[in-house]
Amino acid sequence: MGEFVRLETRDGIGTIRLERPPMNALNTQVQEELRAAATAATADADVRAVIVYGGEKVFAAGADIKEMADMSYVDMAQRAADLSSALGAIARIPKPVVAAITGYALGGGCELALACDWRVVAADAKLGQPEIKLGIIPGAGGTQRLARLVGPARAKDLIMSGRMVDAEEALRIGLADRVVPAAEVYDAAVALVKPYLTGPVQALRAAKLAVDGGLDMDLTSGLAWESQLFAALFATDDRREGMDAFVAKRKPDFTGR
Repeated sequence: MGEFVRLETRDGIGTIRLERPPMNALNTQVQEELRAAATAATADADVRAVIVYGGEKVFAAGADIKEMADMSYVDMAQRAADLSSALGAIARIPKPVVAAITGYALGGGCELALACDWRVVAADAKLGQPEIKLGIIPGAGGTQRLARLVGPARAKDLIMSGRMVDAEEALRIGLADRVVPAAEVYDAAVALVKPYLTGPVQALRAAKLAVDGGLDMDLTSGLAWESQLFAALFATDDRREGMDAFVAKRKPDFTGR
């Protein structure tokens, strides 16, 4: 698809693969190629779930500091929203999305992982938001998604110290969902999303929209949002198939419609 990012589809899984050696630094081109890959994965009905993967050695070690070093406030004011929305495109994929993390997921790389629904992390991986050491803060969702995931106190600790966490700590605080040997990361990510490949596509989409959208609302608004999505599913073939299969005591055959 792009020079540094491509979407590979196999057996219902779309793998968004980063290939910008040595560290998969997220320069402007990579950011926009991630946006394009997310758009393609969203549009492709053959893609039922997505894995974001940086390869066997590293997930992504952060933004391209050399590219940013000479940027002024005016330069970054024009670019910052595009940076955030590029990774936001990953978060908005209406399908199950898992980050398969090897090596380092730092700065923008950690923010890319945070944009996914789950994170499978290699036992020797390191994660963190070290932007404070450059005199800045995370600018692609880190302050917002990290706080929602691990809580504000832990997020402040990681962001304000800039320290890296190992896989064990990441699992303990909820930054990682599974920890496996490095050689097993991609296969473990496949295993995580495999149950969703034959699931009810519209219901899975609605579940993700309900949870993610509700986090930005007060409880009353979130409950109303949930009710709308819940009711809408009664217009789908899969809802009827699921309920008919339950009554008949058989396995449902979902079609995604």
